[in-house]
Amino acid sequence: MRIHIATDHAGLEFSRILADHLGAGGHEVVDHGPRDFDPLDDYPAFCINAALGVARDRAAGERALGVVFGGSGNGEQIAANKVDGIRAALVWSMDTAILARQHNDANVISIGARQHTIEEAIVFIDAFIAEPFSGDERHARRIAQLAEYERTGDIAGKGVDRAAI
Repeated sequence: MRIHIATDHAGLEFSRILADHLGAGGHEVVDHGPRDFDPLDDYPAFCINAALGVARDRAAGERALGVVFGGSGNGEQIAANKVDGIRAALVWSMDTAILARQHNDANVISIGARQHTIEEAIVFIDAFIAEPFSGDERHARRIAQLAEYERTGDIAGKGVDRAAI
């Protein structure tokens, strides 16, 4: 499977270890940066590029997932979720890693590099990659509603309050 990764300065060391780990596991790793340590770098472009890589690969029928990380993982998740077709989940435990795939068919996860040890994060990432989407009707229905909102700005029959904008 192709795995797109991205970080900021907070996760640079981890990104190198993760790339080696994933490569040793037979995955093709695409590292979207950064390449060098810069304490003032900005994560949005790195994470958006990783998410774009996942979206392009999946649209082309390739098996691909993404992992983005920074100090907390929050901003990185937000950045990845700006890309159409991406469902990025913030992961902080084994349960959230597994449920991100099972229930949400998440295709990107975000992890706080300052919140977890490298060993913990790798366990979460491996679980995320290994876990399939359950395909349960209720989860598929909810994912379809999110996609509909992304396309149209509404969820038919669900009472989205456009007046609140």
